[in-house]
Amino acid sequence: MKRKYFGTDGIRGKANALITPDLALRVGMAAGLVFHNGRHRHRVIIGKDTRLSNYMIENALVAGFTSVGMDVLLTGPIPTPAIAMLTRSMRCDLGVMISASHNPYEDNGIKLFGPDGYKLADETENEIETLLAQDLASRLAGPAEIGSAERIDGARERYVEFAKRTLPHNLDLSGMRVVVDAANGAGYKVAPLALRELGAELFLIGVAPNGVNINKEVGSTDLAAIRAKVREYRADIGIALDGDADRVILIDEHGEPVDGDQLLAVIAASWKEDGRLAGGGVVATVMSNLGLERYLASIGLKLERTAVGDRHVVEYMRSHGFNVGGEQSGHIILSDYTTTGDGLVAALQVLDVVKRSGRPVSEICRRFEPVPQVLKNVRYNGGVPLEDARVKKAIAAGESRLGAAGRLVIRPSGTEPVIRVMAEGDDRQAVEAVVNEIVGAVTAAA
Repeated sequence: MKRKYFGTDGIRGKANALITPDLALRVGMAAGLVFHNGRHRHRVIIGKDTRLSNYMIENALVAGFTSVGMDVLLTGPIPTPAIAMLTRSMRCDLGVMISASHNPYEDNGIKLFGPDGYKLADETENEIETLLAQDLASRLAGPAEIGSAERIDGARERYVEFAKRTLPHNLDLSGMRVVVDAANGAGYKVAPLALRELGAELFLIGVAPNGVNINKEVGSTDLAAIRAKVREYRADIGIALDGDADRVILIDEHGEPVDGDQLLAVIAASWKEDGRLAGGGVVATVMSNLGLERYLASIGLKLERTAVGDRHVVEYMRSHGFNVGGEQSGHIILSDYTTTGDGLVAALQVLDVVKRSGRPVSEICRRFEPVPQVLKNVRYNGGVPLEDARVKKAIAAGESRLGAAGRLVIRPSGTEPVIRVMAEGDDRQAVEAVVNEIVGAVTAAA
């Protein structure tokens, strides 16, 4: 079915434009009805990041869920992976995260998790979509069955303890100087708390949310501030989360970024050495660098690729028995512990490797030299540019030019009217030329 609301990661759009109180109310009602199974009291846990619009969206969701007989537990600001974990831990029927991840404060979104802590299957989202188009007045709960709502204490602390338990009991980060950038988002309390309890010396930025500064000149998508702070404080490492803390980019002691591909390489090699790696390799997306694939092959591991989106990575991991997967953007899924990307847990795993090795981050986290990769976005208005004959011809020519020594990935964004054109190969000039030719064809067709 053609979907009006759900995209690649829940429902996302401009606050008070697409993401309105009315929509949130109806999502609460529809999702509550879909997950209303049996005669027991049903519960939903709702978390959020730090956007100004979360106050109205949270209240509207509460109204929707309680109106169909679901009890609501409210955590306040907390990372997306914490909601996934707490949904399972607290035996809830449903988990909800109000966030637009790395987007600016003007945007917002609603992410839904099933009782197993995983994002909903397409079929379940389709059920909710169908109900959103219906008049649900006749399905409201009776006066005695209306749900209740309460704010719960200790949710952040439960998540911090969960994250720390992914590490060896004797790990002590004393002596490590760590800069944390929480993007003025959902991790602004939990990340410093966890690292401080592990003994690290902390320097904090992006931990003063005001409703409109989430991801603004901070966080994993804008690294200038944390790179400067790592150099200024002569820190051993920087940890940059995004707005809902489900992704992470690290910064080495020289102020250089370490992306998700390098993190996957570090964790996979470490877990293989410890006998913990399942599936014989790693799951990543078509956007991961060819250098990662070559590095993994050099240590006897394979790289399986999926479509872009952490949900696709998770689905492949679950169906094929892998326990390490992720995206170049910093979504790292370690299924021994988590059901979705978790920036803090991924950072802790790398800190464990660094601490045990006694070597600097620049050595530990540079497992391969990335193959030259060029990515450009082309915005379009209506139509499908990829169906244009000029675009098809340019793509065919690009594939021929790159040959077996490179890769070409052309895909529409799942959240905005943009075509993403990515090419990589050992010859940077050829890669840039291929991308420019395809971008020119798409622009002409758009």
